[in-house]
Amino acid sequence: MPFLKSHARGLAWMGAYGAAWAISAALLFKPQPESFADAISVFVVMGVVFSLLAWGLTLGRASPAIPVRRPRLELAAVLAFLAAYAVFFTGYGLNAFHAAFPAVTRTSALALMALKLAVHVAAPALLLTLLGAELRPLFASRAPARTFWAALVGLGGAALVMMCVVSPSLAHLRALHLAPASLALALAGAFGWLAIEAGLCEEFLFRAVLQTRLAAVLKTEMGAACVAAVLFALAHVPGLWMRSGADTAGHSADLVQVIAYAVATLSPAGLFLGVVWSRTRSLLLVVLLHALIDVLPNTPDFARLWMGA
Repeated sequence: MPFLKSHARGLAWMGAYGAAWAISAALLFKPQPESFADAISVFVVMGVVFSLLAWGLTLGRASPAIPVRRPRLELAAVLAFLAAYAVFFTGYGLNAFHAAFPAVTRTSALALMALKLAVHVAAPALLLTLLGAELRPLFASRAPARTFWAALVGLGGAALVMMCVVSPSLAHLRALHLAPASLALALAGAFGWLAIEAGLCEEFLFRAVLQTRLAAVLKTEMGAACVAAVLFALAHVPGLWMRSGADTAGHSADLVQVIAYAVATLSPAGLFLGVVWSRTRSLLLVVLLHALIDVLPNTPDFARLWMGA
């Protein structure tokens, strides 16, 4: 009976997520047709295909849940932290940082990475420590080695193929005119950088910290993944809304449009990574997958900044 109840709750949350995504995408249809098309593509590929692939690659080998001592208190504290994070970091904080460092240099890149690590990792880790929660289980993978490697190779390979097909990444890499050894070095360097700056920062906060608490309160892993995906998208709203360039993706003077854009285009990736986390409880795995999704589009900028390409 507990399993059936959890399964039913999970389906209900999946339905709620689907409705929230559909409403958000519909709101983009007339005012932002390109964003609407992007939302459809991202939802189908990341939200549906990749999530199903993640479930299939871990079928029969789901990892045990991470125990949470005081679920409601910890979740309330994490949600309060996320509210402050969304407004004062993704909104005012990043705007102030970019105003102070208008040009991207090695110094500003390192400073931004340090800032992100402080906000995404050190601050929530300190918060959980003050609440008496254990941090070690969040970093210790509970996935068997076979599951870890099957998911990393299968999903990581699929992510790389997807980016080759849907983005101009390969053309941008060819335009660098790098020797094979230099190109390999650029790819490896960009992957390592993104694993820390994007992967570790966002996955620790939204998967290891937030989704674990949601699962303990909601008593459904799938429901936790759905809610965490929406919260992941909403956390980007202040930053998108406060951007100064009207040609910036997601920017709009209409707050409703910004929320719709965030939920429709950003939440499917969060859902996919949430499914991976719920099945494996491996922070390392979701960090590496996050970096693999981002590596091809970001390698040219990395090569120009750090290798003078």
